[in-house]
Amino acid sequence: MTRAAPSAGPGRGRPEPEPLPLTGYSVGLTNDRRAAEYVTAFERRGAEVVHAPTIQTGTGDDAAVLAETRALIAARPDIVLASTGYGMRRWLELADAEGLLEDLLEVLAASRLLVRGPKARGAVRAVGLEDAGSGEQETMTALVDRVLQQDVRGRVVGIQHAGYLDAEATDRLRAAGAQVLAVSPYRWQHHPDSAAVLRLVEGACARALDAVTFTSAPAVEAFFAVAAGQRLLDDLLGALREDVVTACVGPVTAAPLHEAGLTPLVPVRYRTGALIKLLSDHLAGTRVVRASTEVGHVELRGRRVSVAGAHATLTPGQAGLLRLLLDAEGRTLSQAQLGGALPQTLDPHAVEVAVSRMRRALPVPGLVRTVAKRGYRVPVL
Repeated sequence: MTRAAPSAGPGRGRPEPEPLPLTGYSVGLTNDRRAAEYVTAFERRGAEVVHAPTIQTGTGDDAAVLAETRALIAARPDIVLASTGYGMRRWLELADAEGLLEDLLEVLAASRLLVRGPKARGAVRAVGLEDAGSGEQETMTALVDRVLQQDVRGRVVGIQHAGYLDAEATDRLRAAGAQVLAVSPYRWQHHPDSAAVLRLVEGACARALDAVTFTSAPAVEAFFAVAAGQRLLDDLLGALREDVVTACVGPVTAAPLHEAGLTPLVPVRYRTGALIKLLSDHLAGTRVVRASTEVGHVELRGRRVSVAGAHATLTPGQAGLLRLLLDAEGRTLSQAQLGGALPQTLDPHAVEVAVSRMRRALPVPGLVRTVAKRGYRVPVL
């Protein structure tokens, strides 16, 4: 788990610097590959990062990959679909170690080579090959759509799969009359540290996370599987629908979330930088509450609250309580209203205790007022 350093208080005699865009927010990361890049990018924006990979890239069965390679070389496919840059590089490296690279490159050069996206294109061009294009979107579905614009009956199509066998793509091509040869240079596997994944699930259920990011569909499915194994899937889906933002690198990754009834953020450009910027802009643009009050200007950004220039970091429950009171715009909320609006319903006594603890955590006194026999309010101007 990686945590950002706590914010310093306002300096004396100099203007207070603007907070970083994700100061006060907690983001869960589920990816294994390029994890350090994601962690660094979010921390540079001020986020607290909780990292728990749900899957890892397995090397798979090298003997099986080489057998698939020999079959593809012998069949001399008319069309080859390259799915991922990592998969293409590993495939070519295995072929090279086995003395098959020259034959494989000759076959690929003679085929109509289509790529799913720029990473696969980069791997293809790195060995001196040129592709014939890609689909309208960076998905295998779009790539198969392009292939099926022409008659493929009797033609041989090779597919380099992306960590798992894409049965839909294979079935569509076979149904159109093509002979399909699959090559799977690597496989996704559940990450062995399931305890870390469970902590991430529990953090989302408790609304201790503001967002969770995914970079592959298997990562989503593994996340849900751990939750289901602990009978937390319903709680998790409720949190993801209501309070915890989900963000995916592209539509293929987002598919399992859509199937679960969620609406994840998906950047127009399916890139790491675009995903991070989209999520940063969304949280900073929609999850900030500001108000002018009798004790000064208040800004609640995730769990970081600023009151008249003084700062504090609240617990998720305290931040939820304060957000409810700020959203009320000066109106008094009863203990029942507050307790019923929180993710975990609280009885009146528990609300009283929670408000008392929140008051002690705030950077200045007097922000949350008690209205006798009625409840609590923030004195908004």
